[in-house]
Amino acid sequence: MTTADSTANLSDAVTYRPGKVRNRVLWTLQILLGLFFIIASGGPKLVMPNALADNAPENLTIPFGLLIFIGVVEVAGGICLMVPRLSALAAAGLSVLTVLAAATQAFIADKPAMGIFPLVLAAIFAWIAYERRATLTDLRTSLSR
Repeated sequence: MTTADSTANLSDAVTYRPGKVRNRVLWTLQILLGLFFIIASGGPKLVMPNALADNAPENLTIPFGLLIFIGVVEVAGGICLMVPRLSALAAAGLSVLTVLAAATQAFIADKPAMGIFPLVLAAIFAWIAYERRATLTDLRTSLSR
């Protein structure tokens, strides 16, 4: 293999973009999951954290400040998931967040069955991040200018 061949293969891997149908599936997932994290997951942690603590004190095993921080991260991740340039970065971050949520359910809350849903979300977010990996390269080049 010559140097030109290896350079061509590297540039093909970096500029990968999903096909038309896969792109539509990805955007549908990104919008639905983004809205889920903004409205149903992170939003309540920011809008009414005291109500969450009052309604389910046995589930709240984390400090109040950390609950607010997680809400901010979830809302920011949900918003960035719907921004084309930031979608891969947001999906990677939300994948890490949901793995940590599953670990929290399994080990701190002692409810391992409740960790299955976050792990499924983590797999979906990892797939989105993998499919949108070209946006990471685009973001890196635009920031290095």
